[in-house]
Parts: sequence; C-alpha cells; structure tokens
Amino acid sequence: MATIHVDVVSAEASIFSGEAKFVALPGEEGELGILPRHTPLITRIKPGAVRIERADNGEEEFVFVAGGILEVQPGIVTVLADTAIRGHDLDEAKATEAKRLAEQAMKNAKSDIDLAAATSEFAAMAAQLAAIQKFRKK
Repeated sequence: MATIHVDVVSAEASIFSGEAKFVALPGEEGELGILPRHTPLITRIKPGAVRIERADNGEEEFVFVAGGILEVQPGIVTVLADTAIRGHDLDEAKATEAKRLAEQAMKNAKSDIDLAAATSEFAAMAAQLAAIQKFRKK
C-alpha cells in the first residue's frame, strides 16, 4: 500500500508527523485531496480542517489551521500553518467568544486596517467552529 509522509507544523510546534493514505485540506480555491505520488504543488491554504487518514491504523486525524502554505512532493506533504490546533484540543467556548469579539471589533473598526484585521479574525473563528463540528461528527 502506498503512503505519503505528512508534516503539519506551526510557528509554535510540530502538530503532526507521520505516514498517511490520504490528506484533505482547504485550499485557497477549494478543497484539496492529496494521495501518494500526487503532482508537486505549492499553494496557500485557508482557515479550516486538515483531515489526515493515518496509514498505521486507518483512523482520521483532524487539525485546525488558520491559513498557511501547502507544499506537496511525490512522497511528502508539508503544511506550514499560521496557527495549528489538534482537533481534540479545540475549545468551542473560546472560539465562540473570540468570534463574538471579532464581530464586535468589525462593528467598531475606525479604519480599513482595523476592519480587515477583525474580518480576518472573524473568518478564522468561524472556520474553527466549523472544524469543531467536523471533529465531533467523526
């Protein structure tokens, strides 16, 4: 059985490193599915859930990423995330509060820069809440 090595890293830590059968993640232009021997590719990724089907036990691993870069080589997938959180470490209450605060910041923005920052935070928290829902369904 062919596998692909997957590394998911953020500025803070290595979140996942191991062999996988399949990886799915939110690309800038839509959902990407990566299998072993995939064509080389570099692209930006949007906030959302990275789903990794592990080769060792077939279980799915979920990681939330708040954007970043994806590099695919025939034998390795590297996700360089702005922020990455393991699925089981996601906190729905914190994400809901952060989304509420971002929404409030959008309403009170005094400049285009403030509005852009608040909008970006709001989108990331909405994606994190969607990832939490996906993680709970598994």
